[in-house]
Amino acid sequence: MEYSTFGRHVAVDAWGVEFDVLNNSELLQSHMVEAAEACGATVLSVQAKQFEPQGATVLVMLSESHLSIHTYPERGFAAIDCYTCGETVDPQLAIDYLVNVLKPTSVYAKKLVRGLGEMKVEEPVIKQVELV
Repeated sequence: MEYSTFGRHVAVDAWGVEFDVLNNSELLQSHMVEAAEACGATVLSVQAKQFEPQGATVLVMLSESHLSIHTYPERGFAAIDCYTCGETVDPQLAIDYLVNVLKPTSVYAKKLVRGLGEMKVEEPVIKQVELV
């Protein structure tokens, strides 16, 4: 069996997120798992750390790679990234899910297309939709 080296890595800086959302590792963990499942990824494990006096880190290990968030509630900032290998799982769907949950006032994002030779940098389109 031959495996593809193709992968997509989406990195997002989200600003203007509510303090209480960014300072709740349990809430973030729940949303991160939902985001991973929404993009079709397979969750292998989850690690979450609540920092004192504030801040959180959540890492979701995927069969396809990872989804992570690091928060700075005092600044309303979250650093989010998702990397998936192969063509069947789209990390952009997980990112869109999280952006819609976090509701930042501004978002800056880049997508790296990896595993095809030199990395290609793209400007992803962040889709903000109403979650049902």
